[in-house]
Amino acid sequence: MAPSVASEQRLVKTAKIDVIIPLRMGERYVYDFSEGSDLGRDLLGGKGIGLAEMTAIGIPVPAGFTVTTAACAAYMKEGRRLPDGLEDEVAEHMSRLAETAGKRFGDSKDPLLVSVRSGAAVSMPGMMDTILNLGLNDDSVLGLAERTGNARFANDSYRRLIQMYGEVVDGVDGHLFEEALSKLKDSRGAALDVDLSPEDLAELVQTFKKIYETETGRPFPQDAREQLSRAVRAVFESWDNPRAQVYRRAHHIPDDLGTAVNVVQMVFGNKGAQSGTGVAFTRDPSTGEQGLYGEFLADAQGEDVVAGIRTPEPITAMQTALPEAYDQFMENMRRLEEHYRDMQDIEFTVEDGRLYLLQTRSAKRTAAAALKSAVDMVAEDLISREDAVARIDPGQLDQLLHPMIDPSSAIEVVAQGLNASPGAASGKIVFDADTAVEKASGGDDVILVRWETTPDDIHGMIAAKGILTAHGGMTSHAAVVARGMGKPCVAGCEALSVDHAAKKASLNGHDLGEGDVITIDGGTGRVILGPVDLVPPQINEDFETILGWADDMRRLKVRANADTPEDAAKAREFGAQGIGLCRTEHMFMAEDRLPVVREMIMASGEEERRRALDKLLPHQQADFEGIFEAMAGLPVTIRLLDPPLHEFLPPLDEATDDKMRERIRALQESNPMLGTRGCRLGLMWPEIYEMQVRAIVRAAIAVEERTGNAPLVEIMHPLVGFGEELKRLRAITVATAAEEREIEYQIGTMIELPRACVRADEIAEHADFFSFGTNDLTQTTLGLSRDDAEGKFLTRYLEDGVLERNPFETIDQGGVGDLMRIAVERGRSVKHDLKMGICGEHGGEPQSVAFCHELGLEYVSCSPYRVPLARLAAAQAALKESGIEAVAAGG
Repeated sequence: MAPSVASEQRLVKTAKIDVIIPLRMGERYVYDFSEGSDLGRDLLGGKGIGLAEMTAIGIPVPAGFTVTTAACAAYMKEGRRLPDGLEDEVAEHMSRLAETAGKRFGDSKDPLLVSVRSGAAVSMPGMMDTILNLGLNDDSVLGLAERTGNARFANDSYRRLIQMYGEVVDGVDGHLFEEALSKLKDSRGAALDVDLSPEDLAELVQTFKKIYETETGRPFPQDAREQLSRAVRAVFESWDNPRAQVYRRAHHIPDDLGTAVNVVQMVFGNKGAQSGTGVAFTRDPSTGEQGLYGEFLADAQGEDVVAGIRTPEPITAMQTALPEAYDQFMENMRRLEEHYRDMQDIEFTVEDGRLYLLQTRSAKRTAAAALKSAVDMVAEDLISREDAVARIDPGQLDQLLHPMIDPSSAIEVVAQGLNASPGAASGKIVFDADTAVEKASGGDDVILVRWETTPDDIHGMIAAKGILTAHGGMTSHAAVVARGMGKPCVAGCEALSVDHAAKKASLNGHDLGEGDVITIDGGTGRVILGPVDLVPPQINEDFETILGWADDMRRLKVRANADTPEDAAKAREFGAQGIGLCRTEHMFMAEDRLPVVREMIMASGEEERRRALDKLLPHQQADFEGIFEAMAGLPVTIRLLDPPLHEFLPPLDEATDDKMRERIRALQESNPMLGTRGCRLGLMWPEIYEMQVRAIVRAAIAVEERTGNAPLVEIMHPLVGFGEELKRLRAITVATAAEEREIEYQIGTMIELPRACVRADEIAEHADFFSFGTNDLTQTTLGLSRDDAEGKFLTRYLEDGVLERNPFETIDQGGVGDLMRIAVERGRSVKHDLKMGICGEHGGEPQSVAFCHELGLEYVSCSPYRVPLARLAAAQAALKESGIEAVAAGG
């Protein structure tokens, strides 16, 4: 029996996450698959816990053991030194494995071979490293050939080990091995690896050994235990390789989790016609439809499938080639989905007709597939509605809100590939990841075109609008990563040939170069020459069902930031429960109004200024009428003019006359964003706010008379820092509104200054509501200019770990969040029913939404297209409070 977790480990708090570090007493770093099923994902990693649980429920799994994430954490902490006792533990477990397998590790006649695989607690597909066939050497490869009667298989396994070991452990450039393999195939007239003879592969082994020795300065290691020790270190090291770091930053995975290492008895899919390997999903990861979905390669090892080295066949081909193994596989798939109550992504190998499952995990899937599978599993009584809502990634819903190809567009489809990840994108062709980043940073939309992507392309895949590959299947690296990112991908496009060195491609006879524009449709697999008109997507029934369930579970209301009737209508279509921020300055920038605004700014006195404002009033009223009608019966928060007046004037060198130049100079400030803007404008020139209030009231009256539906009006004064400011502005607002016909309205302020937070009780005396403007509150609290920080040092801060998250994307809970908490407590100490919400861009970001739920705010407000995300995130925050945690797919 394995000791309890509690007796063997303690949690050490860090700034980022709880890291598991074993206690010195009874310290243990290694667990057999047969004893680890209750130890948890944090300790064993996703792959390790999956193997342990499959072993526990009787799934056919090769024997092996897991070196825990705690060992990796200790290795990193101790300066890249294996922790004391680890090598002895590994040796002990290797002895047990040898006893189970009936073979000896390093034996020259019948060797025990193992794979060494990474497995972090959070799924990071393709980001870290694997080594297969470990334990082979010059003697044991001969013994393996004799024992199996298959020299081709033995030499094929050895050449794979040398290449993987060279790349992963010693950093040898993998292209050197690939070039040698290609040259040999060309010289033999072989189209595929499997066409090479045993003698060809024996020659390739010698070539690979020479490459290894040339690049490393030493011969390929012949001692199996040395191979294993260095492989474990290499997998630990791969946690910090560049592509893994990029992936973690993109997916907000903490750097200090570390990876487990799984040492697994090798089973061989490359032993001939009765062997093979494959990857399968219990449901379609693109659509969520029920039914077997996957790919199979006869006489191959697993890396051949995921690396796109050979184009696999549909998994139904396995039914003909290996019927008994196929039937057994179908039964085990059913058992695993019922056990985990989620769509599974399964890797398997068949060796001489015998089935082994190498891995299972919750499948990476598109948003459409996530929604459909969740809805269907509720109908199948596998999960509850609460489980269904909790498991959808709010950020992933963005996939369903992306444009699609306009069906009425005239398009030239020149090629067809696999519809690997849905959505459509147009962009300029780039052929490498670095160029993708460079061009995207310059504002270009790009499509990354590759023979097949590798994990090292991750930064380019993040930058690109879509990915097109010539090779690889639905489970290739490009397909899996693109689906996880929500980017369109067309894979395995056989009509595409790519010359990366020359930066050229041919697509069904059409010659293309870098910068040429193509369009890909990841939903159909079509590749189209030139740009194509895109249209907004249609939200399907599964989408509406999940959001309907979410609405029943959430407490937070969700509003939208909208400045036009069109935006307001779109927000309502997406389920917004009102407008949390209508920015009136955007209305002043219209071509027919800007001259009048400038006339108001240039006025020589109040009387002349009021005449100009009288011209603006009907335009403002019309704006508000359109928005009130679009949001009939729902609250609308209108923010009075906020930016400094100089923003409405041209640059000094474009001034039309001396009077304008003089006015521009008079309005210039050293730090205008902390100068005469917001409520200060209303106090300096109250006639501006009077005009806006009058337009709001008249619009409300007009809409009520026209529709019989009175709008719920909320008038918001920006940038208030002192109670006296809001007191005076409230008096101006009330007096102006009283001059019109009486309507119901509320008066509040946007909380966006630290002083407003700590003196919220003083401000609440004169407010009916607070709305946190977290964009400016973040800038004023942290002393960061968003434009300057994001364009300069903030990226470096995130890369170097100075900051874990961009505070302009996710609320800085330790600073900005604490001020918000103070504002809530002090504001409601004066008015316990004071309405509070958030209208900064954080209102559509899931972690920030959860924080707003925790604070007890009444609503969040975000851009119209993020309203569905916020609705789901608000429900998940409520579920978490009740003990139901969100579970990310793909772990």
